[in-house]
Amino acid sequence: MIKIKEGFKGQRLLSLSENILAQYAQHPLIAPLYISKIGYFPKVKFHYVLKEKGTKYYMLIYCIGGKGWYSVYGHRYEVNANQYLIIPSGVPYSFEADEQNPWTIYWLHFMGSMASYLMPPTYGPISILPGKSSRLQDRIELFEEIFSNFSMAYTKEYMIRTSMCLYPFLSSFLYVEQYRYFKTVGSGEQSFSTQVIHFMQENIATKLTLEELAHNFNYSVSHFSALFEKETGVSPIKYFIHLKIRKACEYAELSNLKFREIAEKVGFEEPAYFSRIFTKIMGMSPLQYRLRERISLSISEDNTSK
Repeated sequence: MIKIKEGFKGQRLLSLSENILAQYAQHPLIAPLYISKIGYFPKVKFHYVLKEKGTKYYMLIYCIGGKGWYSVYGHRYEVNANQYLIIPSGVPYSFEADEQNPWTIYWLHFMGSMASYLMPPTYGPISILPGKSSRLQDRIELFEEIFSNFSMAYTKEYMIRTSMCLYPFLSSFLYVEQYRYFKTVGSGEQSFSTQVIHFMQENIATKLTLEELAHNFNYSVSHFSALFEKETGVSPIKYFIHLKIRKACEYAELSNLKFREIAEKVGFEEPAYFSRIFTKIMGMSPLQYRLRERISLSISEDNTSK
C-alpha cells in the first residue's frame, strides 16, 4: 500500500532549520516553549509516519475530520474527528490516516523546558466535542495566528510572538472547561435561537447536519426546526449557510486568502459548490464581491484624504 509522510494537495507546512532553532533555544522568552514545525493536512490519504526511535520534540495532532490511528507504548488508538492527541518526546510511535476516510489534521511539533508539563493525563485520544460554548473556531483562529507569525520566524520578534501564542493554544486543549469559561460568564438568559446561532458561529468551519444540530440541543429534528423557525422565520440550515457566506465575505474583503481556502474555512468541501452558493446568496461571484469591496474601500480612502 502507498505510504506518504508529506507532500499532499492543499497541505500547509512550515519549519525552521536546526541552526536557527538552536540559537532561539537560548532566548529566555523562547526557550521554555517553542515550535519547530507546524502544518495543516486536509484529507491526506496514505498519510503515514513511523518514528522507531521517537523524536526530541512533542507532537500535537488535532483531527477535525475523517479518522486515522496511532500507536505508542505498544497500544494502538483510533482517532476520529474532534479529537486530539499529544505524543511525548523520546517515545517510538507511528500513525496513519484511514484509507477510506482520511483525516484532516492541524499539527505542530513543540519543544522547550515547559513542554513536558503540557502533556495530557492519557496517551489516548481526547475528545473536544462541539458545544454551546465550545470556542472551536477561536482555537482554529489562534492556530492561524501562530502559523502566520511562525512564517516570519527568521525575525526573532516573530518567533517570540509564536512562543507566547503557543501557551493559550495548548492550554485550550488541556484546560477545556477553563478555556470555555470566558464564553459562559455573563451571558444571561438567552433565547433558544440565540443559543443555536451562537453554536453555529462557533462551528462555522464545520459541516453540521440538521440532525447534529438538533442532537446538540437534545431535541428531535422536527421539534428543533419548528422552534428555530418560530423565532427567526428561517430554517436552521438556511440560517447556518447564510452565516457561512457572511464569514466568507469577511475573508474575501479583509484577507488575501484564495477562494478554495475561504471555502475550507467556512465548511465547504467543494470550491465550485461554495462559489455557486455564494453567488446565489450575494448576487455575485466571490471574485466580483472582492473586487467591488476593494474598489469601494479605495474610493472611501481617497475621499477621506481630500
